[in-house]
Formats: sequence, structure tokens, C-alpha cells
Amino acid sequence: MLKYPSMQNVLLIVQIIISAFLVVAIILQNRGGGLGSIFGGESAVYRSKRGVEKLLHYATIGLAVVFSVLSLSSVLLF
Repeated sequence: MLKYPSMQNVLLIVQIIISAFLVVAIILQNRGGGLGSIFGGESAVYRSKRGVEKLLHYATIGLAVVFSVLSLSSVLLF
């Protein structure tokens, strides 16, 4: 039995963890109106992201980039 996991297993585990964080970050993003925007509510209001919303936006982009790099590296290396 191996004492240390192989690089492929470590890469797969890290990819699963990053994908879970990416799903949570996407779900937590607020679209503003919800179902109210279907019936004409707040669809023409443009506002800038501030505070936690901005941090969550950048975290989602960062997680997506890391996930893509991990996916490409796992395909190319193994």
C-alpha cells in the first residue's frame, strides 16, 4: 500500500474541492430582482458591485481560472 497518494489523486481531490467552492460561489451571487424582475421590477437599474458582492465576483472568476488550469493540467499530464 502506498504511503503517499500519487500526484494524479492529489490533483483530482484538489479539483473536486475547487469545483465545490465554485458551485457555492455561483449560487451565493445575488441577481437583484429574483422573480420580481420577470414582471418588470428593477430590470433597468444598473449598479456597481461593492463589498462582499465584489469580493464574491472576483473569487468566482479566480476559482473558475484555477479550475480550468487544473482540468487542463490533469488532461495534459495524465
